[in-house]
Amino acid sequence: MALLWLVAPLVHAEPGYVDSAVCGRCHSRIAESYRRTGMGRSFSPPGANQPEGTYYHPASDTYFQMIRRDGRYFQLQYQIGFDGKRTNELEKQVDYVVGSGNHSRTYLHRTGRNTLVELPLAWYAENGGSWAMNPGYDRPDHQGFRRVIGEDCLFCHNAYPEIPNGASAAADPVFAKLPGGIDCQRCHGPGEKHVRTAQSPGAARDAVRASIVNPARLTPDRRMEVCLQCHLETTSFSLPNAIVRFERGPFSYRPGEPLGAFRLHFDKDRDDDRFEIAGAAYRLRKSQCFLQSAGALECTTCHDPHTAGSAPPAHYVAACRQCHGAPFNALVAAGAHTRSPDCTGCHMPKRRTDDAVHVVMTDHYIQRRPPARDLLAPLAEKPPAATAYRGAVVLYYPKALPQPEDELYLAIAQVRQQSNLAEGIPRLAAALEKYRPERAEYYLQLAHALRDNGQLDRAVAMYEEALRRDPQGVSALQNLGLSLLSLRQHARALDVLKHAAELVPQDAASRQLLGTAYVEQGKTSEAIAAFQQALSADAGFPEAHNSLGAIWFQTRDWQRAEPELREAIRLQPAYPQAHNNLANLLAATNRFEEARYHFERALQPNADNASTRYDYAIALARMRRLDEAQQQLETALRQSPNFAEASELLGTVLASKGRLPQAIRQYREALRIRPAFARAQLHLGEALADSGDVTAALPYLRQAAGSTDPAVRDEARARLAKLQ
Repeated sequence: MALLWLVAPLVHAEPGYVDSAVCGRCHSRIAESYRRTGMGRSFSPPGANQPEGTYYHPASDTYFQMIRRDGRYFQLQYQIGFDGKRTNELEKQVDYVVGSGNHSRTYLHRTGRNTLVELPLAWYAENGGSWAMNPGYDRPDHQGFRRVIGEDCLFCHNAYPEIPNGASAAADPVFAKLPGGIDCQRCHGPGEKHVRTAQSPGAARDAVRASIVNPARLTPDRRMEVCLQCHLETTSFSLPNAIVRFERGPFSYRPGEPLGAFRLHFDKDRDDDRFEIAGAAYRLRKSQCFLQSAGALECTTCHDPHTAGSAPPAHYVAACRQCHGAPFNALVAAGAHTRSPDCTGCHMPKRRTDDAVHVVMTDHYIQRRPPARDLLAPLAEKPPAATAYRGAVVLYYPKALPQPEDELYLAIAQVRQQSNLAEGIPRLAAALEKYRPERAEYYLQLAHALRDNGQLDRAVAMYEEALRRDPQGVSALQNLGLSLLSLRQHARALDVLKHAAELVPQDAASRQLLGTAYVEQGKTSEAIAAFQQALSADAGFPEAHNSLGAIWFQTRDWQRAEPELREAIRLQPAYPQAHNNLANLLAATNRFEEARYHFERALQPNADNASTRYDYAIALARMRRLDEAQQQLETALRQSPNFAEASELLGTVLASKGRLPQAIRQYREALRIRPAFARAQLHLGEALADSGDVTAALPYLRQAAGSTDPAVRDEARARLAKLQ
């Protein structure tokens, strides 16, 4: 069914675009020169001479290999498993290369559904060429072969793609045809009218020129925005950097129109000297040279977009001396400045970028003196928690909101990535009340913010408001269903998620959510069917394999459960829940050492998971490794102090070690947290009786004897019979 995208009618993302090869028929010299630029080589199929190599990633304990085979190019991952042999092998074909290689190359795989995923390993130009992880992957729990490439990625790394009619925005973006690099039309606008006019008999020269955008004839602001459309990223970390207007398509920007009519850019309310890979224009705009030039300093002051490679230093010196010639000469004459042949080496030094830590490039922030530190020193990639911004989000570009109702977007910017929820939620709610926009997306943003802030009841109401405006909104339906599940409104959640799944039958994520809703209602057979439908849509969907494995495990069908859980891990080696589930299965089938291995794997990317430590402690206790079980439980309780089951189990471990007073304290703590906890009542009664305080023990044993848990009830009654 996924291959239906291949036969659907094709349309350009926006009308009026042509194959850029047409441009070269008349503009051959420029086209040939541009083809060799970094932009012209920004996106392409892999060539025949792609490099091979192997790279070990310590953080995830994973090996990656780049392999050429039968004229094709592949990226392979594997790990060394419990038995010392290769395991979790997964190979994906490289279908596209993103990046010219001037700084780096990223590899993409095209799925059978015509979606794109990024592969973890990248090539970097540093040190003559080396392998390392892509940005965001240098961590134990990276996404593996699953990071979806969306419209925002392609917007800046390629010409506009073709998309199929009817492609659902709810699923991952589908691309029917992908161009080969940023083309002429990204700067000159759609070329169909220009080609048609030029081919018309007797066409006037002025008419031909007027039928296409020439950035040189634009106003300074509009001309600069041709570059800013891709080089104005304020940050690649959470903020958000920009919001495309909801009424605009993702590929609808046309050179010559105000950039603010397509997208609004945002920034932090404070400067932290961040230097990032896509922020050249952002850095330039901070410079006094730019601020005092009154629009005279532009990207094209130094750069010819049609010419490949860097110009010689004299070219950049000449650009600087347009303003600094006489002052520079006076400084040299006074002995206050050397007669340097390279202005940029000191005032625009090369630096290592903060977000792509294996890339070194020119800093376009023109400074009198660069920072007094080693700007090329190696950097470690920071975890998301270290880069998350919390504070006010301010408008960056344009300088003022183009229209009053754009206050909605400024309010959305406060909450979209949770930067400023406390102030942003009432601000967005007030803006919605004031302007009452028709589009559902505005209400969806507030609903997400309310959910992120733990206000589930209000979030549900706002998801419903969004659905009143767009009843087929799959994202709203899915998130409404999840919110209802969290509120334990299971029947209603199930109805909502059924509807969402019906709207996108080939979306594995929707089927997975539906299966989860069935599990919550105890409808096991329906849940199994939903998870299997998810795998029919996408056999490489690890969550569905894990969910099926969990169901088979709960029904003690070990033979079905184990291969599903192992497949989930093969597809996503850094999948803590699947490792935890497999470890529990292995412990239940007396394969304790291998269970221990998978518990450790589950904790590797998520050491703060108290639930995993509790499961691990159960297995360790069964292995009679009581000291280790105690250590896991004590850590779990530091992480989650109100974890009643962990307190109860710690009491049992301590009792097994003959430490009854400490065990009694833990049982009492478990009952403080959950007064009707029957197993804690039973074990507290037994511990009190064993310590000689039968009078104190009897009330707890009598309460346990009334439990609905047969095992607890029978044991409590047996103990009471002995004591009475």
